[in-house]
Amino acid sequence: MTLVDRDRADALPGGGNARARYRRILRFAAWHLAVTWWFELFLPKVGLRRIAESNRARRMRSFAQRFHALAVELGGLMIKVGQFMSSRLDVLPPEITTELEGLQDEVPPVPFHEIRALAEAELGAPLEAVFAAVDETPIAAASLGQAHRAKLLAGNAADTGLSSVVFKVQRPGIGAIVDIDLAALRRVGGWLSRIRIVSDRADVPSLIREFAQISLEEIDYLNEAANSERFAADFAGDARVTVPEVVWERTTRRVLTLEDVTAIKITDAEGLKVAGIDPGEVAPVFASVMFDQLFTNGFFHADPHPGNIFVTPSTDSGDRPWKLTFIDFGMMGDVPATTRSGLRKLLIAAASRDGKGLVDAISDVGVLMPSADKPELERAMTQLFARFGGMGFAELREVDPREFRDFGAEFGTVVRSLPFQLPENFLLIIRAMSLTSGVCSSLDTRFNLWDSVEPYAAQLLRDERGNLAKDVAAQALDAASLAVRLPKRLDALVTHIEDGSLQVKNRRLEQQLARLIRTAQRAVAVLIFGAILIAGSVVRSDDAVLGNTLMIGSVVPLLFGWWAGRRRG
Repeated sequence: MTLVDRDRADALPGGGNARARYRRILRFAAWHLAVTWWFELFLPKVGLRRIAESNRARRMRSFAQRFHALAVELGGLMIKVGQFMSSRLDVLPPEITTELEGLQDEVPPVPFHEIRALAEAELGAPLEAVFAAVDETPIAAASLGQAHRAKLLAGNAADTGLSSVVFKVQRPGIGAIVDIDLAALRRVGGWLSRIRIVSDRADVPSLIREFAQISLEEIDYLNEAANSERFAADFAGDARVTVPEVVWERTTRRVLTLEDVTAIKITDAEGLKVAGIDPGEVAPVFASVMFDQLFTNGFFHADPHPGNIFVTPSTDSGDRPWKLTFIDFGMMGDVPATTRSGLRKLLIAAASRDGKGLVDAISDVGVLMPSADKPELERAMTQLFARFGGMGFAELREVDPREFRDFGAEFGTVVRSLPFQLPENFLLIIRAMSLTSGVCSSLDTRFNLWDSVEPYAAQLLRDERGNLAKDVAAQALDAASLAVRLPKRLDALVTHIEDGSLQVKNRRLEQQLARLIRTAQRAVAVLIFGAILIAGSVVRSDDAVLGNTLMIGSVVPLLFGWWAGRRRG
């Protein structure tokens, strides 16, 4: 029995009805699935593909407008679904993504008396006994919570070293709304999983389970507070980044109190210029910080939209005139070490315009299923890099739209034919990178993501080579140790045989042991020669002197191996 079938779930905050909400979401989904089936599957099958193609853009725009209106009216997770859709520039047409962009900030606030009632119930005291002052006008109203400015009482301010704070309170009844929305999404996911062209390419129920986990974590403010402190620890020694402090004494599962770090919104170009900050200098720093989270730390902010990042001018005379201040750590992602390794390979391949390497990296990450036609995708990726690789946003705008359309038609056919699956947290990775690109482009229309990717990828490549060189050096050391120990151990065995510890006297055996020693010495010498030669060739591209020295030095063990082979026992 689902949540909406239970009487206790019928009533929602504001007089809404759970069953009505649930059914409305399902009716919306069922109607648009039917329309999509008719135009995209049935008409092409009966030879009427041109009719479907002629009004596709209008249908996509109409769907997005209707969903936009539904999400604003219902709120809850419908806003989050729309935000995910607006960030999927890689798979959704601009008619949908453009229409849904406004869902980031377009949420009506909750009346303050409702916020007060919930906050006082959570904190166990009237707000006047908890804060010295509270601003009833919200500074932010999101789909799941609402934020207000406040002043700490004198005693709390002395203990924490903070005076101005922001306290965020969940929207009343949001827990029940999230449960209903997830129940509806699971039903829609079940419908989609029965459609073969969808189920062959994506595990929709798995994606919805991941979305559900993210959503439930986002409405737990204790989880958000812990995420904030973990993020701060990751960047503790980084002068580029700052994070608000958590006031734990005023924080519960549904109320979160933080240091007030409000500053210049990252996309406020005019505000940045007034503060003497060049927006064009902010873009590459922001991109680099996001790369560090994804490819190095493995713990990243999955909702880096402009409302969650400030540029804070420095008040001291340090080297950096400003810092990036991150807020709202409810939606965070973890990148497992194996996935992070695959992402590093993907970034290096993209930076070097290596179509085959990119496909291999995508496969390593776990996106492509084993049955995927990799050669066809490699061809498409190679063509993509050859034509558009390295172009910035401004340059791409100058490309003839017909060229985009022709390439998109061919490339889209290849991508849609591929069976794929999204590993855990991959939705969040895609969202984070899409938002990062959008923020950087708004800061500087000439911003070229490649300019940030290439040096970062080069550093990753140097790190990878350094690790390889260390591995080769360790192997060479082990081999050298073996070369030193093995003859002694074999000589000891001969000594035992000779002194009678082993009652054996056999000249032929001694000759065989001597040959064995020489063979082992030659093998080890060749192994060391190869290891040092490889290490030198790897290091040489970054450090020519050290690389050449290693390659020349590899001749020594080679000569030793030749001499050991010529010795007579």
